[in-house]
Amino acid sequence: MPFLVRNLRLGLNEPEALLLDRAARRLGVPVSAVRTHAVVRRALDARGRDDIHFIYHLELALDEPPRAERRRLHRLKPQQAVWLDPPPLLEPEPGHEPLTAPPIVVGFGPAGMLAAWRLACFGYRPIVLERGRDVRRRHRDILQRFYRRRDFDPTSNLLFGEGGAGAYSDGKLYTRVHDPRARLVLEVLYQHGADPDILTDARPHIGSDRLPTICMRLRRRIEALGGQVCFEHRVDDLRSEDGVLTALRVNGRWQPAGPVVLAIGHSARDTVRMLAARGLHVAPKPFQFGVRIEHPQACVDRWQYGSHADHPALPPAEYSFVDKGTVEAGGDLFSFCMCPGGMILPTNESAGLVATNGASRASRAGAFANSGLVITLDPQAMGFDAVSALAFLEQWEHGCFAAAGGDYRLPMQRAADFLSGRPSDGTLETTYPLGGCWATLAELLPPEAVTALRRALPKVDARWPGFAGAEALLTAPESRASAPFRVVRDPATRAAVSCGNLYPVGEGAGYAGGIMSSAIDGLKSADALIIRYTPPSA
Repeated sequence: MPFLVRNLRLGLNEPEALLLDRAARRLGVPVSAVRTHAVVRRALDARGRDDIHFIYHLELALDEPPRAERRRLHRLKPQQAVWLDPPPLLEPEPGHEPLTAPPIVVGFGPAGMLAAWRLACFGYRPIVLERGRDVRRRHRDILQRFYRRRDFDPTSNLLFGEGGAGAYSDGKLYTRVHDPRARLVLEVLYQHGADPDILTDARPHIGSDRLPTICMRLRRRIEALGGQVCFEHRVDDLRSEDGVLTALRVNGRWQPAGPVVLAIGHSARDTVRMLAARGLHVAPKPFQFGVRIEHPQACVDRWQYGSHADHPALPPAEYSFVDKGTVEAGGDLFSFCMCPGGMILPTNESAGLVATNGASRASRAGAFANSGLVITLDPQAMGFDAVSALAFLEQWEHGCFAAAGGDYRLPMQRAADFLSGRPSDGTLETTYPLGGCWATLAELLPPEAVTALRRALPKVDARWPGFAGAEALLTAPESRASAPFRVVRDPATRAAVSCGNLYPVGEGAGYAGGIMSSAIDGLKSADALIIRYTPPSA
């Protein structure tokens, strides 16, 4: 029976070849007694800058009787070694309710993509309706139309199209969601081109330069299994009778609908307004708002690694923090979506707005790092429903667009100047592809965010000197960290409470945040659909 040997330590200058010897020594056997082994997890421990090292978990099997294996395990603590449990079975049993029409997946971001893949694998031949374009055309539109000519295309941008917003993100694959499907998501991504390191790294990522190709390969696999992926197909209305969805209007034309997985993403605000107008229960929920901060990556490496900052075994450093605060002091301010060696990207779905996101290439080798710094706002405490919360966000996004000259540049201010209340001047260097201009950010943010930033930044700077210094650039707004709404669903069936065959999933349903949690949510609702309906006949 295989063991999981935990918490094997390697120094920065030690090769992985030493792992097997250390695992065998812990178990009290010679290396020759190990029949097979594999690394299953690798993490960097940089909590002590004078003692930075890697921690590994190793799976292995021994050439000895089970009784001898049990004796060895009983001598060890659980944090040293445990039996490796077999992975849980995740295969749903198809149901018996007949399908009146092929299942439809609306949206082809992480949630919709994995839902469509799952349905296709079980023979349900899903039809995917994606309002944007395929990833190759999308890439040309972004580079040639938007970045070069500042001609924003609401059909093809960094949010809408094949892969959704996830296709142009850092590709972070770690999540706080504890679900066995997380491993399945990683394996699917690996099978379609991701680096095998994502299967073992404690904080895996893919990179914005590799994600588009993986999305394209997943789409081709879905099509090979009998699914269809239809680009430039925008769902602009729906019709229901007695709490059952009966039809969708796509590009102005009505078509019948059976079960629908709704994976629209957090920025399909026009669709959310339509759902609310049609009587679906769209409830407000807390959301994040703030700024994105940019530093030289070399500064972050020094903060985290100290004298080891230039060691070749170390990846570009990351950081995270939470600064606790009262409601009167703006609430907690915390880092979000930290992108080492990355760039700041636009993340607006409509013309006349600016908003930010972060991304990194696979190598994370860029000269700058960036991170969101956000607070949580409660729309109900502010007197907002879901639709007016969207209007609140758009108010600030439009104000930042106008303040920066109306050409999609970002308003920016040095962190030191923001704290001292003086305007910034001099050369402005940023990774944002459309450039930036100096602005007074205190005038472009909600008062709660301004208060929290002025409280937290000096404290973080005391911990990491220069965090709020002259080299730190604040950019605004960071307003797409999460959706301010939730399409309420039945926790047992996962269908919308007001529409029994509509399955809202992912960030656009208010139940996920990031690639992994969105993909897991899409898989779970696909499984719910599979358990309910019988596959179509061949």
